Amino acid sequence: MTMESPVLVLNRSFAALALTDVKRGFTLFFKGHVRAVLPDYTTYDWGEWQDIPVQPSDDDVVRTPSMILKVPRVLQLLSCDRPPRNDVKFSRHNIYLRDGTRCQYCGKRFSTSDLSLDHVTPLSRGGRSSWENIVCACLPCNVRKGNRLPEEAGMKLRRQPVKPKASPLGLLAPHRIHPDWRNFLDVAYWNVELQ
Repeated sequence: MTMESPVLVLNRSFAALALTDVKRGFTLFFKGHVRAVLPDYTTYDWGEWQDIPVQPSDDDVVRTPSMILKVPRVLQLLSCDRPPRNDVKFSRHNIYLRDGTRCQYCGKRFSTSDLSLDHVTPLSRGGRSSWENIVCACLPCNVRKGNRLPEEAGMKLRRQPVKPKASPLGLLAPHRIHPDWRNFLDVAYWNVELQ
């Protein structure tokens, strides 16, 4: 467990708003801006959380010189009534999620650092930056396609790009969703919209 691992943040109505990391979560928790939430919706302030005994089987713990604390995996903001976004923002991160970090031309999976975004219909040929015209592409496939339509380059899309209907947290691979989040993942979203 690292201090950078994700923690789900909820508004006062228990709707998922964002992800933060353990370090930022503990800072907000200690300062009294949030309460820890368990999957059964019980909440704990900082003092109450310190009294929860850590079990030997607990993996998510933080050790300090004077105590061992469980890592809260869900936090509720105490002063936020903002509803979550119901739409999926058009962003690089969400395109990677939608396409599963898989090149839509060769079908191979890559790390995000080895992927680029490709305009299926190039901008110079009237294409737009939209969900329906941008796909993940590995660098060799993107160079091969160049400023052409896929058919002109002798390439075929693995699947047509569409705007996702699910929330971004819903697009996360199941192994990346912490079990404590499942009751709260309706309509969350957290990152910057592409222009």
